[in-house]
Amino acid sequence: MRNRLIIVGAGPAGLSLARALRRSGAEITLVERQSRAALADPLPDGREIALTQASVRHLRDMGVWSLIPPDEVHPLREARVLDGGSPFTLAISSPKRRGADLGVLVSNHLIRRALFASVEAQDGITLLCGREVREARADSDGVSVTLDDGTRLEGDLLVAADSRFSSTRSALGMGAEMIPVGKSMLVCRVRHDKPHAGIATEWFDYKRTVAMLPLAPGMSSLVLTLPHDQAQGLAALPLAELGPQFAALTRDRWGTMEAVGPVVAYPLTMTFAHRFCSPRAALIGDAAVGMHPVTAHGFNLGLAGAMRLARLLQGARDIGETRLLRRFALAHRAATRPLYLATLALVRLYTDDRPGAHALRKAMLHTGALAPVRHALGAMLADRKFARPMCARG
Repeated sequence: MRNRLIIVGAGPAGLSLARALRRSGAEITLVERQSRAALADPLPDGREIALTQASVRHLRDMGVWSLIPPDEVHPLREARVLDGGSPFTLAISSPKRRGADLGVLVSNHLIRRALFASVEAQDGITLLCGREVREARADSDGVSVTLDDGTRLEGDLLVAADSRFSSTRSALGMGAEMIPVGKSMLVCRVRHDKPHAGIATEWFDYKRTVAMLPLAPGMSSLVLTLPHDQAQGLAALPLAELGPQFAALTRDRWGTMEAVGPVVAYPLTMTFAHRFCSPRAALIGDAAVGMHPVTAHGFNLGLAGAMRLARLLQGARDIGETRLLRRFALAHRAATRPLYLATLALVRLYTDDRPGAHALRKAMLHTGALAPVRHALGAMLADRKFARPMCARG
């Protein structure tokens, strides 16, 4: 048997793969640069994850879902896309069943905490925390990883799950398409007067993008895509000063606002690896595909990739067999590339401030030309084949 697995990166994708393979017979070593304490109790980072029904099932099957507080799980009933001051709405709702939820929203740090707790409780998974990879090699003979303390690990399969800026991916010679969006994402929880009704709103306003993700009644996660200097300037302000600023930026669509924090700004870069596998190596999570937050779907793609790879490796006599890795790469590319390209096209269209682009956006909303994107997002969020078309005023 060749079953020694080395995973670099203990983010959601890496932890999910390790947990899913716990009973596979593989010898699993997980390497992470963060400390064990930081992994066990991650700080809130402001990010809310829109989980599909399929993702919830995966987390439940792994014993992770029960570790997330039920009162921190918020229903996502519908999503709407707005363009500037246009009265038309591109609506994404659950296909087939009127009134069914698209999914649920859960804070990123709660998912990470639950995943780590589940993995840490398992026998047979070696966690090397507070360690960085200095060298990584993978070829037909095997894989080896050298850590910053001089430890040398050897195995039969190396999986990189260490972010969209993956140094392991680079060390293995697996390049990636890196597309800087040219703006930053600022996230903050806010209280607001007007009810959200469980509806997520993605509003492509002029020179900025606004997303409101519904949480508890009267509470949402505000996500602003802004020029870097504006995002950093807002992030530096006291919480008490941010409410009026946020209300103005959203044209009082949700009434008065109160920022409850934390406020965090991230530069935005979309990533798609040129290859998802090479001899005895594979990429999962953001190391494979780093999505724009407009879909709130990056976690689901990462989890789906980890589960896809885990299913292929279950019971394999050689977990680094080229045939298995190629099957994974082909399947994961087919599952992610269309949404990645559609999202990229949507972001480029809605962040283009030229008059011609504005006219095109209005025409597309009026004619329903964005229906394929709407259908794809609705189907994936609701875990079904087709989304129910909707186009409404307001």
